[in-house]
Amino acid sequence: MARIPLALKDRTNRPSLLTRAALGYARKRYGAELDSALATSHHPGVFWPWALMEMAGERRRSVLPEHLDHLVVYVTAVRLGCSWCVDFGASLWQRKRLDPAMLTAAAHWRTSDAFDADQLAAFGYAETVSGEPSAVTDEMVADLRERFGDAGVVELTYLIALENMRARFNSSLGLASQGFSTGEACVVPLPARAAVSRQIAQK
Repeated sequence: MARIPLALKDRTNRPSLLTRAALGYARKRYGAELDSALATSHHPGVFWPWALMEMAGERRRSVLPEHLDHLVVYVTAVRLGCSWCVDFGASLWQRKRLDPAMLTAAAHWRTSDAFDADQLAAFGYAETVSGEPSAVTDEMVADLRERFGDAGVVELTYLIALENMRARFNSSLGLASQGFSTGEACVVPLPARAAVSRQIAQK
């Protein structure tokens, strides 16, 4: 359960008209309110920089192999135990009409034979960066540079660090799965909550 008020009607101070318009855009795009966006909207100095960073990130030109960026973010979310991130990430995968079995395999990548050496190296890096404390070594980064180049290492690190921010923010404020995905690939225990947008994957 969220540890701060999310519904606008429950707040002492409502967000500005511009912020409410941005929240409405997200609701229309994803089929439901985004609890993470509602939480950040308490503070416009957090909401807008974060929203703009997410928008810019969506439009970046990836230098990584196809879909590896999404898989690395998913592995990071699973490692950190963020059910909101796992659920939302799975829904984005489904919107692309990709096989949910790949996400299930990614969540158990150490014992899966579905991935090549490059993908496994990226997943290992994601878990290492997300450790407490991080135990990244010179050798690990050198190996990744051979595989993906300097730009690829930078992109991987950015994606993993961004997902760490999302996951730790959501978990700290009690934000859990909203039922955006069908649940086929979700491996983090999800609290009982009505699915609000299971039909998204079918659109």
